[in-house]
This record gives sequence, structure tokens and C-alpha cells, in this order.
Amino acid sequence: MTPTIGLVIPCYNEEEVLRETTSRLLELLAKMRADNLVSPQSSIFYVDDGSRDKTWALIQELSAAHSEVCGIRLSRNRGHQNALLCGLLTAPGDALISVDADLQDDLDVIPKMVRALIDGDDIVYGVRRKRTTDTFFKRFTAEGYYKLLALMKVQIVFNHADYRLMSRRAIEALGEYREVNLFLRGMVPLLGFRNSIVEYDRAERFAGESKYPLGKMLSLAWQGITSFSTSPLRLITTIGFIISAVSIGLATWAMFMRLFTSEALPGWASTVIPMYFLGGVQLLSLGVIGEYVAKIYTETKDRPRFHVDRLEGNAFRQQKS
Repeated sequence: MTPTIGLVIPCYNEEEVLRETTSRLLELLAKMRADNLVSPQSSIFYVDDGSRDKTWALIQELSAAHSEVCGIRLSRNRGHQNALLCGLLTAPGDALISVDADLQDDLDVIPKMVRALIDGDDIVYGVRRKRTTDTFFKRFTAEGYYKLLALMKVQIVFNHADYRLMSRRAIEALGEYREVNLFLRGMVPLLGFRNSIVEYDRAERFAGESKYPLGKMLSLAWQGITSFSTSPLRLITTIGFIISAVSIGLATWAMFMRLFTSEALPGWASTVIPMYFLGGVQLLSLGVIGEYVAKIYTETKDRPRFHVDRLEGNAFRQQKS
């Protein structure tokens, strides 16, 4: 059967690009319908993540003008990962494709994703072929981060962000994961199921500003490490053994200097060096442990990850009827 596809697009202050995004997505849906690749009920689902500009008003306008356009409005800003998860768990369809609103992801590979779905894949990852549009700093840190995650045994697809297709059963399986601290690009590979990769080239942002400045990127990176790997805790144990060995060595050296030479300042080496060294490591270790304790704290409260304020569009009206 021809699948019904939903395109899920998280939005935060995207009024500058939304009309162009809608135009290109509508053109893409029309082409795929003409090729009998998707059903006529296939739709676009914008998820407004508490935008402060006219994004929601524009989504309402586009929904009224085009039957394929639907809107999901969160009650407040919850962040990209929560907005994306909301769209995945709320939008109907045999499969959903998550894509950014800024038109950096190559929309031309979406038909390839749908064909992979028809061939039996439950998850299709969009993977960047190269990073020529990135600055050297971003390229170096991003690729280094993926390698670091792999080193820490985190299951992740190299150079994949959140551009992917998921079948209905993969989405239902994802809904069973109850984490509050979300890192979807680490969660989805845990699902298993049959999957494949399509490569694409990422373009420059069409308009507006990036919603992931350096601070948010670092926060997401740390989230990925601490949510999917206990390696930092094991590293603390390793450091503890190393420091114990170094401390024994320092104690031996201080004893040797005291007994067999006259050059040692009484008490200085054996007191000051270990004190500063151990103090710094203890503070670092407490910080890492504190991060894990904070995650336990937020997870045990089990608060809702998002609240939907309003739904707009034919797809939701058809669901109710």
C-alpha cells in the first residue's frame, strides 16, 4: 500500500523561513503523490516550540490556505528535542520524517527515504556526506564529538543529527522510552529494527539565525555523554587508582629526600603537591558525580516532557471524526 507520510518540523522563531519551507515541502509532496510514492493524506506538521515571534500565526495562516499543513503548538518553550518528540508522538501517519525548518537538510533525499520504507526499513538515517559548509572549529569539534561518543560505547550514527524517517512501529517503540533528559540521536539507534542510511549534502541556512549556538551545542553534547554512557564514572575510578599510585610515589620520593639528602624543605613537597593535586581531582570528580545525581533527580520526578496547547489542520480534524 502507498504509505501516508508526515513531515515533522520543530519551529522556534522561524517566521523568516516558514513560507519558503512550506512552498518547497508542498512541491515535494505533490511530486511524490504524482509518482504514487505517498498517499494523498500525507501532511506537514509544524511544531511551534513556544516561539516569541509570529511563527504560530503564520502556521495558522498556512494551515488555512493549504489542507496539507498542520500545526502543533506547545504550551511553552521546551527545547528542540522535546518539540521533536512531541511531533513524533502526536502526528498521525504510517511513517514520519523529522526535518529542520531552516532548509539546510536536502529535501531531495526524502523520496529515497520513502522508497527504503516501502522496501522494509523501519528507520532511515539522513547522514551528511561532508561538512564543507561548516567552519573548521565546528567541523573539528563535531567529528571529534562523534568519535568520543563511539569511544564511550554510545550507539550513534556518525554525522547524523535528527534528519530521519521512522515507521509507525519504530515511533511506538520510541514512545516507550520515558527519559526526561532527551538525546534522540542516541535513543533511536537503541530501538534496533531494520534500518539504512541515505547520504546528503547540507546547505547554508536559508534565513534567520541558528537556534543552536555554541552554549546549546555544548549542553546537547554533554547530555549525550551522560545520558548514554557511564564511562565518566568509570574514568573517575581509573583516575583514583592513578592518583593513589602517584601519591605513593610522591610519598616515597619525599621520604628519600628527607632521609638521604639535605636539600628538602621540611614538609613542603609531601604536603603542598598532593594537597593541590588531590583537591583539583576531587572537585572534578564531585562535579561529574553531581551531574549524574542531577539526572537521577529529574528522572525520578517523572514530569511530563511537553504539553500540547493547540492543534491545527485537517489531519487532526480527521482523527477526531
